Amino acid sequence: MRILWITNILFPDICKELHRTPPVTGGWMKSLANALLEQYPQIELAVAALYGAQNKQLLEKKINRITYYCLPYNEYHTQYNAAMEMTWKEVANRFNPDVVHIHGTEFPYGLAYLKANGGDNAVISIQGLVGAYARYSLGNIPKNILSQYRTFHDRFKKTILNSPEKMMVQGKLENEYLTYAHHVIGRTEWDKAHAWAINPKCQYHVCNETLRTPFYNNEKWDISKCKRHTIFLSQAQKPIKGIHKIIEAMPLILREYPDTTIYVAGTNFLKRESIKDKLRFSTYANYVLSLIRKHHLENKFIFTGLLNEFQMAEQYRNSNIFICPSSIENSPNSLGEAQLIGVPCIASYVGGIPSMVTNEVSGLLYQFEEHEMLANLVCKIFSDDNLALKLSQQGIIAAEKRHNKEINAQTTFTIYNSIINNHKE
Repeated sequence: MRILWITNILFPDICKELHRTPPVTGGWMKSLANALLEQYPQIELAVAALYGAQNKQLLEKKINRITYYCLPYNEYHTQYNAAMEMTWKEVANRFNPDVVHIHGTEFPYGLAYLKANGGDNAVISIQGLVGAYARYSLGNIPKNILSQYRTFHDRFKKTILNSPEKMMVQGKLENEYLTYAHHVIGRTEWDKAHAWAINPKCQYHVCNETLRTPFYNNEKWDISKCKRHTIFLSQAQKPIKGIHKIIEAMPLILREYPDTTIYVAGTNFLKRESIKDKLRFSTYANYVLSLIRKHHLENKFIFTGLLNEFQMAEQYRNSNIFICPSSIENSPNSLGEAQLIGVPCIASYVGGIPSMVTNEVSGLLYQFEEHEMLANLVCKIFSDDNLALKLSQQGIIAAEKRHNKEINAQTTFTIYNSIINNHKE
């Protein structure tokens, strides 16, 4: 069985070969690849991605049972590039895949493959759906309010304020993806509904994510070892991630628990120390900083810097609560990781999150706009160790079932077989 993956990132092994720093995102794809190759020796796997090489050469390299195809185009371009079609034809001729598995529809690389080679034997894994995200991209902040905080960076780059329009353009490409491919892999009621809305004839397959290796070890969250009254956020730099709603909730939380501290993964996007910082300072950062100052929260937010998977696991264990306060998500891996570690979780009732969290069992849910409700749920967990332990235990049970490596590999293999059989008919 010859399987070609098309991904939006380069895997660590080929990054090492190219003398590049491996990405901190997308580790779940490498985990699934490892699980498939361990269980099914008959699989020949190729992984294709862009590497922006100046020499314009298609690179082919086999490392540890995976054949890598690196296409010489710039990564992360959202505009369709028809020149890729010829290169994708060359990849298809060289590898001759039985199944083509496209991971994500956010970028048009895989669409160029479909246009060049057809989609009868292709399947698309839905990660997020940018077109559907567009209506939530400003995190419920009125555009006229956000524009009052516009910075030099956004006047020059036009990033946040025009993000709904940019995402709608990407959404049109996503619609094309789903009209070319006959098969889709999803995992929530939300992505199933959107796939059906775009193409009701497309066959929908259910398969959950396999997460990064460190989250499967036996070292779980321990209420006696965590740092009390601490909250962890995995992302914050965009309105869609909702840190502004946490800020609005904080005065109520601090009224009850004055020592509460928020830890945020990633670099401090609110920093304005150097000239470079000031030039990169975004409109959203300006808005967030104004809220922090308004509520006198300058000492309540700690940015951890970029964390690798081991450091992320440790941060989950150290925290009293993990919150996913996004305005939209499909199935955030950060929430799955937090549940697998066992830290009590709170999440906004948006998108596919209700498919991951049973309210008051494996986590607590609230309406995104309701910062009062969010604050109340935080205080509930802080005040009730029995509730925290219940959410921890039930979160682990739900996540271990959902993110089971062996089962997810078996399901993926079954999907591949069904596509091959349908293609033969």
